[in-house]
Amino acid sequence: MDKKVYLSIVVPIYNEEENLPILYKKIKDVLENLFNQERYKDKTYEIIFVNDGSKDKSWQIIKELAEKDPHVIGINFRRNFGQTAAMAAGFDKAQGEIIVTMDGDLQNDPEDIPKLLEKIDEGYDVVSGWRKDRKDAFLSRTLPSRIANWLISKTTGVYLHDYGCSLKAYRSEVAKSLDSYGEMHRFLPALAKIVGANITEIPVKHHPRIYGKSKYGISRTFKVILDLLWVKFLIDYRNKPLRVFGGFGFLFLVIGFLTLFYLACEKICLGHSIGNRPLLMFGMLSFLTGINLISTGIIAEIIIRTYYESQGKKPYVIKGVIQKKNE
Repeated sequence: MDKKVYLSIVVPIYNEEENLPILYKKIKDVLENLFNQERYKDKTYEIIFVNDGSKDKSWQIIKELAEKDPHVIGINFRRNFGQTAAMAAGFDKAQGEIIVTMDGDLQNDPEDIPKLLEKIDEGYDVVSGWRKDRKDAFLSRTLPSRIANWLISKTTGVYLHDYGCSLKAYRSEVAKSLDSYGEMHRFLPALAKIVGANITEIPVKHHPRIYGKSKYGISRTFKVILDLLWVKFLIDYRNKPLRVFGGFGFLFLVIGFLTLFYLACEKICLGHSIGNRPLLMFGMLSFLTGINLISTGIIAEIIIRTYYESQGKKPYVIKGVIQKKNE
């Protein structure tokens, strides 16, 4: 009888030809030891390498690994689509009950995988790694990362020390329900909050990069801030966009109305000329901005309802159902 896939390891790969063979052996050693335990005797695992348009020999190495090891699955992109897209492809392909993601640069340590699974067994839906002793340049990577982590935690309400750590474990139903577009991979724990996931964090090892070059620089900090605005909208207003647009719209509407009312009183009661006053332009602009924002909110509400109804989607995710059968 075929064993059920319990664990899927998803590894995005971009120009990691020197790291791949070493990483594969490390993952393989950890998983073979893990699945030799009695508790996993009826279960198995899979390792999914997603080649994100590498320009080196990474795909050739993945093909060779898949040919000799039935646990290895290779996915090859036509071009570089980014880490988020690579993770999304891995999530879609994964058959395991638990999905673990990690980088392909050997900075994450496969030996931490069992610790992630232990936390999952405690009832958590998402377990995020925390590179407590990070082995990266402080000014160009560590400091901007700390600032970004603080900002993301404060904005989303999901307090983690290290959103940028790729070593994470997810229950499959949570991972597959996440909207993985753009560069949202670092926000996946925060997005998991939308579906009510139980999230925690544990310290993990971090190693300095030996082969290859980092794909990230300080410029990504600005992208994180822009993406954060979108994530905040998704968390708080995804199913009720009129709340955010209507709220600002009503504020501008009131400001514009009060300004115009004040000018009208001056004109009628005091006979002052108001035609050339900048305040008149400000009042009109505020009033019209308010109307436009409220209209945008109404249109967004219609689009949201069309999105759910046309695709048969539901604005909720069920964790489980229990029902007592009638006699």
